Amino acid sequence: MNTERVAALIRELLTEIGEDPGREGLLKTPERYAHALGFLTRGYTQNLDDIVNGAIFQSESNNMIISRDIELYSLCEHHMLPFFGRAHVGYIARDRVIGLSKIARIVDFYARRLQIQERLTAQIARAIMDHTCAEGVGVVLECRHLCTMMRGVEKQNSVMTTSSVLGSFHDDEITRQEFLQLVNREIR
Repeated sequence: MNTERVAALIRELLTEIGEDPGREGLLKTPERYAHALGFLTRGYTQNLDDIVNGAIFQSESNNMIISRDIELYSLCEHHMLPFFGRAHVGYIARDRVIGLSKIARIVDFYARRLQIQERLTAQIARAIMDHTCAEGVGVVLECRHLCTMMRGVEKQNSVMTTSSVLGSFHDDEITRQEFLQLVNREIR
């Protein structure tokens, strides 16, 4: 991303909405926003194989592995406003497991770009499936969207929930139910 060009565009935008980009509080805003936008969309400049970084390990485990409550932050592609929430990712390993931190990094890799929650959910599930060759994968996202909270319908308490299930999580009702029960279980 050309941060100088983005900063220039932000200066123009500030003028268009009736602001003075030369006033004290806005002097550095175009540059700050350009850097923030680069950070918030860094998923475009990363490589998934570099994110996983070979952290796939042989394992005899074939039980369900779940990482819950992974916080995520993204930008809605329709309004470029943030949405944020939690990801719950589970899989049943065949003979390989992925490093725990890599699950959260995969969530961030796809979240840090302009997104819709439905696609984000499917991308995370597919990446886990492809890298682990799991028997099955399940992903549930629960997010709040500022585009529905700050504008439009202005519903501050609405939460959107999406799921993507692949392999045995899709084909086997008992496996899917076990995953959903474990995701919804309170930690004591």
